[in-house]
Amino acid sequence: MATTPGDLVRLIVHGKAAADPELREAVLAARNQGHRLEVRVTWEQGDAARFTHEAVAEGAATVIAGGGDGTLNEVAGAILAHDIEQRPVLGLVPLGTANDFAHGAGIPLAPLPALRLALAGPIATVDAGRVNERIFVNMATGGFGTQLTVDTPSEQKELLGGFAYLLTGLRRFTSITADYGKVVGPGFNWEGDFLVLAVGNGSQAGGGHLLCPQARLDNGLLDLRILAGEELLPTLLERLIDGEEAESVVSARVPWLTLETPHPVHLNLDGEPLAGTHFRIEALPGALRFRLPGYCPLLDRAVG
Repeated sequence: MATTPGDLVRLIVHGKAAADPELREAVLAARNQGHRLEVRVTWEQGDAARFTHEAVAEGAATVIAGGGDGTLNEVAGAILAHDIEQRPVLGLVPLGTANDFAHGAGIPLAPLPALRLALAGPIATVDAGRVNERIFVNMATGGFGTQLTVDTPSEQKELLGGFAYLLTGLRRFTSITADYGKVVGPGFNWEGDFLVLAVGNGSQAGGGHLLCPQARLDNGLLDLRILAGEELLPTLLERLIDGEEAESVVSARVPWLTLETPHPVHLNLDGEPLAGTHFRIEALPGALRFRLPGYCPLLDRAVG
């Protein structure tokens, strides 16, 4: 059901994207159509969550994240901090560098059609993921992929987009080392060296790499894929990021899992880092109501 003229809609925009002329035109067009659309612009870490909490307190029907995967993560995490009956519908106007979730979900990348979808598109009930006490919407990754995100300069990301991660990866082929971990879930037990570990609610991360190509947002499960071994071969990495299966790729689909490592490792939750040695990663079935395309490839069930 589309928002009505009386419904309060809060658009929370990442500060770097606030001057985008296409976004400004899209907001003006929505207001001219009668939408009660208010904009908040972030300045520092934590603003998106704070603005989301304010929107919930004021009875907003829809909260729209205007930014990349990190902005979506912060907004969704704040929504999930509220009781389910208080949670507004979530929308996304992708304004980041890689926009992995938007690409995977089929959300338009241009501000005008993306905002139209966020205001009037069909509502799907979707899962979220949680790592310890932290939320992710798209994917949690560890190992090689996480290090790429940390090591790729922000200026390079802005200039080259997802290709910047590939350049960083090529430069690091001689210095990558494996992490050791034990992964346990229902009917699943694996222990060994891993170069890449991906737990997907969505399908792609790291600038367009299909790490979990079969993941779905509405099945109550998470897709696990591990690139096992000590030696990082370009052809093997290419198979993983293209979503192919290989002997060294371990796969499972589980509602939850634990990861234990002897030394601290970093996980990347929608672009946001989390360090530790013990992680419980679990699906939160039906946690969010999200405006998504009716043809969304990340849904088992059509919406509309």
